[in-house]
Amino acid sequence: MKLINGYTEEMRESIEKVEKTRAERMKKSFEAMSMEEREEVLKKYHPDYKPDKKRAVKVGPNKGDIAPHEVVDLLEAYPLIDPKDIDLKHIDYDVDILIVGGGGAGTVAALWANNSGIPAENILMATKLRHGDANSMMAQGGIQAADREEDSPAIHYLDVVGGGHFANKPELVEALVKDAPFILKWHEELGVQYDKNPDGTYVERSGGGTSRFRLHSAKDYTGMEIMRVIRDEFRNRKIPVLEFSPAIELLMDDSGTVAGALLLNMETEQYYVVRAKATIMATGGFGRLHIQGFPTTNHYGATADGLVMSYRAGARLRDLDTVQYHPTGAAYPEQIVGLLITEKVRGMGAQPVNKNGELFVFPLEPRDVEAASFIRECYGRNNCVETPTGMKGIWLDSPMIEEIEGEGAIQKNLDAMYRMYKRFGIDMTKDPILVFPTLHYQNGGVEIDANARTSVSGLFAAGEVEGGVHGKNRLMGNSLLDYNVFGRRAGINAAKWVKKHGKPKNLNLKHVENYIKELKRAKIPKKRKSPMLLPDYRGEKVLARVVDIF
Repeated sequence: MKLINGYTEEMRESIEKVEKTRAERMKKSFEAMSMEEREEVLKKYHPDYKPDKKRAVKVGPNKGDIAPHEVVDLLEAYPLIDPKDIDLKHIDYDVDILIVGGGGAGTVAALWANNSGIPAENILMATKLRHGDANSMMAQGGIQAADREEDSPAIHYLDVVGGGHFANKPELVEALVKDAPFILKWHEELGVQYDKNPDGTYVERSGGGTSRFRLHSAKDYTGMEIMRVIRDEFRNRKIPVLEFSPAIELLMDDSGTVAGALLLNMETEQYYVVRAKATIMATGGFGRLHIQGFPTTNHYGATADGLVMSYRAGARLRDLDTVQYHPTGAAYPEQIVGLLITEKVRGMGAQPVNKNGELFVFPLEPRDVEAASFIRECYGRNNCVETPTGMKGIWLDSPMIEEIEGEGAIQKNLDAMYRMYKRFGIDMTKDPILVFPTLHYQNGGVEIDANARTSVSGLFAAGEVEGGVHGKNRLMGNSLLDYNVFGRRAGINAAKWVKKHGKPKNLNLKHVENYIKELKRAKIPKKRKSPMLLPDYRGEKVLARVVDIF
């Protein structure tokens, strides 16, 4: 197969059409869809609307609710351990606050618990991989905050609930948008280096489904930059962390209050019993479940562990019937299929066009609408480009950015994207890049209130594991904001809880024993086990790169 600057001859023929239409497309604007048009494309082409890909949960607090088969399989699964085999009388770690998860939400929660008077040595973080191995590190585009005169938290609020199809929990959205300017100020004080104009003001860009320019970025390394700073602060305070030691079950006391967790050392397979007055769940999302066979942007550890453990303890879940497929995942070359192409690329002017160079959708629709439109163009109209392996995709006309913002704009603002493609001989400043929707975010999760409390006493949640903030669809830039806002609130309110409660007594796994009984009554097959901990890509389970959606 002959490649010309990274692309096949057939793909080059399509690129020539893209180049011929570019000047005309730059002169015209493409209007956003009406609400009726959005609903029509969603119902016909978005994966969430395929009823055969979901089923009702048979057990637990959300019995009867609909979720993807891959999620239900884990909720309707037996534990990794037999509760009768675990000795809970020997306590390995005795702390005030246990934080389960080592990404952004857990790190922020630890800092604010410490700020709220909990000594560092009385906080313990337990994480599946290394501290910082999380989607928080991989986030690219930016963080939203309404901090300009022409913007306000109220306008931000309306954007969030509109993008979420009005299914969001109002008190959570209020907390999100009101805390946003403070979070940005806190980041500045810690040393986060956001992009700024020569006069010292923030560079702020647009995102899909937003009505104002409020996206703050650090090039396209925003998640990495925030994590760099908050993780350094965490380490400077010498807060203890156990790496490669994921929680596999929550522990409870006789009153039904969460009282810590059972950890598994992944190297030695030794169990650790952690007793804690308060527990914060911050395990992230479920991208590595590859819902409906989609590739994913997610980190290797995103396997829904927090959902499973919280659910067995009695926590209510919400909005698990929806999944966010980011419209622009890499579709070529094969080595990077599914990796994120930040929405900032479209925010800076790159247009999505079909194989004939035609702009077929407003570039900054809400993510679910944009993704459904891409799928329609590929599988409904057959107007897409096909790669040598059979993957279908849409051109993202990245050279437009240089024409709009000037030469060097891509390397200045999108250095990660530029370098990712340059490795394969593709220069995105000169040629468009091929994209297709990829599994990106867990819209729903463990339901919390504005104080980050779950429905189970003693259990708090923050970050992608929790649900209610984003409704049925998250807008760009609100995930980094979410984990900072509710990580902070979880840390503060867990600290308040600790000061009012003594050490838990009579640790037990009765809730797990009861869940096993419920599984048996529902005749759930015993072969399924959860939490998953790590995805399995061996043998027949090797991830297929070609998505057969329709």
